[in-house]
Amino acid sequence: MLMEHARSELLLRLQNHLSVLYPEHEPTVLARQMIEIMGLSENAPLPPQFQNCWDQGDIWMISYGDSIRREGEAGLQTLRQFLRDHLHEDINGVHVLPYFPYSSDDGFAVSDYLAVRPELGTWDDIKALAAERRLMSDLVINHCSSVHPWFLNYCVGRDPGRDYFVEMHEAADLRQVVRPRTSPLLRETETAQGLRRVWCTFSHDQIDLNFQNPEVLLEFVRIIRRHMDEGVQIFRLDAVAFLWKREDSPSLNLLETHEVVRLLRTLIEHYDSQAIIITETNIPNRENLSYFGNSNEAHLVYNFSLPPLLLNTLWTGDCRYLKRWLMSMPPAQHGTTYFNFIASHDGIGLRPVEGLLSDAEVDAMIRTAESFGGHVSWRALEHGDRKPYEINIALFDALQGTVAGADQWGIARFLCAHSIMLALEGIPAIYVHSLLATRNDVVGVATSGHARSINRYRWDADALAHALADPHSPHAEVFEAMKRLIRIRARQPAFHPNATQFTLHLGDQVFGFWRQSSDRRQSIFVVNNISDSCQSIALAELNLVLTDTWRDLISGQDYTSLADTVELQPYQCVWISNQADRSP
Repeated sequence: MLMEHARSELLLRLQNHLSVLYPEHEPTVLARQMIEIMGLSENAPLPPQFQNCWDQGDIWMISYGDSIRREGEAGLQTLRQFLRDHLHEDINGVHVLPYFPYSSDDGFAVSDYLAVRPELGTWDDIKALAAERRLMSDLVINHCSSVHPWFLNYCVGRDPGRDYFVEMHEAADLRQVVRPRTSPLLRETETAQGLRRVWCTFSHDQIDLNFQNPEVLLEFVRIIRRHMDEGVQIFRLDAVAFLWKREDSPSLNLLETHEVVRLLRTLIEHYDSQAIIITETNIPNRENLSYFGNSNEAHLVYNFSLPPLLLNTLWTGDCRYLKRWLMSMPPAQHGTTYFNFIASHDGIGLRPVEGLLSDAEVDAMIRTAESFGGHVSWRALEHGDRKPYEINIALFDALQGTVAGADQWGIARFLCAHSIMLALEGIPAIYVHSLLATRNDVVGVATSGHARSINRYRWDADALAHALADPHSPHAEVFEAMKRLIRIRARQPAFHPNATQFTLHLGDQVFGFWRQSSDRRQSIFVVNNISDSCQSIALAELNLVLTDTWRDLISGQDYTSLADTVELQPYQCVWISNQADRSP
């Protein structure tokens, strides 16, 4: 009996998930359809227990397939060559933002999930990139484009698509629905059955899919299988928190949404035990952490509170809120870790600091961002009110000064932000435009009419090569400094994504934490001056072990006595280790 139970574990697990999602359907039939789509066997042995398939050398880059362009060359080929030429030994993972045909939102209104946009290349280019680096792909799972064949079929009453979208009657009670935008939630659409009102969480070109229809889930299982066959190993579940809708509810983080994540994890881990699910849930911190589940949902969750809290810290020169948040963060359980980032293709979300910063502090952040050329995007509330949703700005411009205005510390402040991020528990991901110190794309905003375009500049490959060849350009200065930090990090066992972390109490102008490797042989004290004035920290405050030899891995400074002090210039960061890494 025990052997038979083990042999049917996949089928049983899928049946359990599906019974929660579709109690009116026969779960065995649906489970077997999924197993067949994935090319699995219901009697396949259990996959090995998930082992953390990451270490301190994992550093990922976020980029569009055409963030760097060369005339006459497919975008994915240009990206791959840039990585090979400039970051071959530094970046081992890449998140290529949606590379599918689309109708709006720079790729997030997908019109064909099974194709690569011709200007970016082909599936062969995706495979070539995946052969050299771990490849993350977006599973834009909440919605599709209004020109996707599914929606076109819906409008004329054909399959597939006829029942793939969420309809609401005119009197539906949607007052509790949590919105990330200010556009009307429902779009009136003429169909073969008459006027219908379809649900659109993000825009009227992004039509939400109806996961209460199991055929929609089966479609995404087919999509996942195809992408895994093409080399994708990491799936970013875009906007997944909004997945399941129910009238008279917030339609956010519903039980069924979590069950879908668990089901997808069950499928992909049987197909590839090293595959990873990461949830993109730009919501308050406690809700975000719920997507770890009991180590049975996402392997990684975006650390969404980090970007706004770090900006607040560096703009005010006060780390109280950042420190309080870090102290509250639980260590990731086995088989999970955090996905740390401070810039991406989207704006800097403000929902993740709800309950962490006051409205007055958020308003101050918005004013500061606007003083550096940034914008603010809004979300709708009940009764027609609105609230700030995100700040849109290039991170390099955002850190050119403090609340008092621009100053001479811009590059130091920018590098300080990344020194902190690179040292924290979790896997760091660096946006390509942060690596390149790209400025606000004012022309892009004016051309597109969208605030998010400010941080989605497309570099000409030759112009970028010229900028990086000039050692006096801020692009070259930042790029080389970032690569050096990345290389140092990659050699330190204490910076393993799951290594021990404790917050230090060093005052409001110095933000610090301690990391220790799993074998306890290496300790690193990460100490960061987050202010525009010099700071001194006595080594005795760090409780260093006197018998060890301590050295700052960044500057090379040795500390031989507990009577020594650490003298920190504005925005200087030190990584003080008892295993001195003396390689350049």
